[in-house]
Amino acid sequence: VQLVESGGGLVQPGGSLRLSCTASGFTLAPFAMGWFRQAPGRSREGLSCMSSDYKITHYADAVKGRFTMTRDNAFNTVYLQMNSLNPEDTAVYHCAITASCSRAVVAFENGWTETRGQGTLVTVSR
Repeated sequence: VQLVESGGGLVQPGGSLRLSCTASGFTLAPFAMGWFRQAPGRSREGLSCMSSDYKITHYADAVKGRFTMTRDNAFNTVYLQMNSLNPEDTAVYHCAITASCSRAVVAFENGWTETRGQGTLVTVSR
């Protein structure tokens, strides 16, 4: 059972990246999924979540309008399209299975499981 993120890298301010999170050893289809990040010296920050049926999504205020979460259950993958990146977005980005998708989950109040990937580093810098 494994989640593997990819797509991180170095990007200039204002640029875009698309992160992927692919499951192996199990199917993502029955599960809500989320993305969170952790920057050096800072606590984990929930970014987004999506329900298993694609119908519900929530975003943190810090990324609303800039980041878009999608999923393709047929490919066992979730994505995070990140636009208008700025240096404050520099962090290690992780995906995880969540118990559900709600504002409380995105606020990192509850619902995040231990099934999560190792993360992919995003660096926004000139």
